[in-house]
Amino acid sequence: MQIYEFQKMMEHLYIKSDKKRGVEATFKWLNDELQELKEALNNKDKTALEKEFADVLAWLASLANITEVNLEKAALEKYQYKCPKCQQAPCTCKFIKVKSDVSAQHL
Repeated sequence: MQIYEFQKMMEHLYIKSDKKRGVEATFKWLNDELQELKEALNNKDKTALEKEFADVLAWLASLANITEVNLEKAALEKYQYKCPKCQQAPCTCKFIKVKSDVSAQHL
């Protein structure tokens, strides 16, 4: 299944409730799912990781649906099979760690 098909499936299943919830509340749910994904990453539980990745993708698709953004089109236009910063594939950018967590700065 491609991203567009997945986004359309999410729209079919949830668009009424997503629109009713609105952008801010949907973004909050996405953020909550990202936190759950972080916990699954820390626990290194493959089954939990798969479920949390799916949840993050579903909430991202819901947010895109209510803001009328085609995720697949947006991603392909931005990345075009190369890094948007260095224009290389694979990316040749250097990253520096900016905090003790997993944050990094793209140079």
